[in-house]
Amino acid sequence: MDIPTQEEDERNQITTPLLPPSDPSTAASSSYSPDVEKEGEEEDEKENSPIEQVALTVPVGDDPSTPVLTFRMWVLGTASCVLLSFLNQFFWYRKEPLSITSISAQIAVVPLGHLMAATITDRVFFRGRRWEFTLNPGPFNMKEHVLVTIFANSGAGTVYAIHIVTAVKVFYGKHITFFVSLLVVLTTQVIFD
Repeated sequence: MDIPTQEEDERNQITTPLLPPSDPSTAASSSYSPDVEKEGEEEDEKENSPIEQVALTVPVGDDPSTPVLTFRMWVLGTASCVLLSFLNQFFWYRKEPLSITSISAQIAVVPLGHLMAATITDRVFFRGRRWEFTLNPGPFNMKEHVLVTIFANSGAGTVYAIHIVTAVKVFYGKHITFFVSLLVVLTTQVIFD
């Protein structure tokens, strides 16, 4: 097995963005020139990722007008957190436990988010008042998807101390009240997380 030289390593590096520019004026031109991108490179380098492949493919800009805390995000995020939490805890009691990761929820919520964006009413409630809102502010976006994934990830793990509560009930035959069980579970979760 040959070790690549530094010259071969440099040839295999990504030197131009994999995605064309999103600016419509530059996209309309006949060819894409990486030299145009180099002019603003000094400005973006402070904000850009230190990993070259990420810096070349992920945009550094953000659209602050994109809605984030939407009805869809709360419904899908809460549902995925509760569902993953229940399923992982339910399957934890098997001899061969089955673990469902947050990636499954991450994949499943995309079509659900687009379906909700297509079917939920876009009616504005309390129009002209301080608490004006709508259940459907536009298409399902990446920021909502990221928050739903965070919700799902927080519910994907099992509770650390549930085996203590289970062992006391099954092996010792003692009845633990719900409040005591909840207190044991919450304190251990807070200490270990």
